[in-house]
Amino acid sequence: MSDKIRAFILIIGNEVLSGRTHDANLAFLANALNEIGIQVGEARVIPDDEKIIIDTVNYARAAFDYVFTTGGIGPTHDDITAACIAKAFNRPLIRNEEAVAILKTHYPSTDLNEARLRMANTPSEAILIENPISKAPGFQVENVFVLAGVPRIAQAMFENLKPRLKGAAPVISKTISTNLGEGLIAGPLGEIQNKFPDVEIGSYPYFGDGKTGVSLVARALCEDDVDLCLEEIKVMIESLGGKTIFSV
Repeated sequence: MSDKIRAFILIIGNEVLSGRTHDANLAFLANALNEIGIQVGEARVIPDDEKIIIDTVNYARAAFDYVFTTGGIGPTHDDITAACIAKAFNRPLIRNEEAVAILKTHYPSTDLNEARLRMANTPSEAILIENPISKAPGFQVENVFVLAGVPRIAQAMFENLKPRLKGAAPVISKTISTNLGEGLIAGPLGEIQNKFPDVEIGSYPYFGDGKTGVSLVARALCEDDVDLCLEEIKVMIESLGGKTIFSV
């Protein structure tokens, strides 16, 4: 597929890698970005490690149009994302006065301690991302958008930064499923893929309720290409004696 605008999603946090926290941000961001014509080309989950964060951010911001990070911008000692982003861009980490003013609207002066003020630290010249839930803002540096790890806060931040993003045509995705196994359809499916180079075909086996089969997902920028591809897949399934279970 051509004319792609591509994004990289970076999930930061030891708690995700340990399994203590279930990540919900990747699915949300991938779906929300695709709706505005931005395709997620890669995603990684990494620990709260300064060198790994810096190296990954520098790789991603050079290789992708947009980078979205989640996690590591809270008030505790292990929230190091802001400092790492500053180092990745070779900018000083500052106490952002605009962010401080926002925190002052949320916390009584007696509760706005140094730990909470750490949430106002950003790289210099960063553009804030509004957080309507807990007020502590995210921020943007060039093509990197830094969001909270808490899913409902990350989602609210994304809604506020979305007008800054420029997308292309959204990807069209349609599915057809069959009771045939992957081994039987693998060869013919490969031939169909070669015939439709602008369509990405994914094969996903399913098991449950005594039923087995494969869901075949066709994705492309052009809906006509997707429809033509799925029609050939349907003909292939029927020629092998299979049934089309459902199509979307």
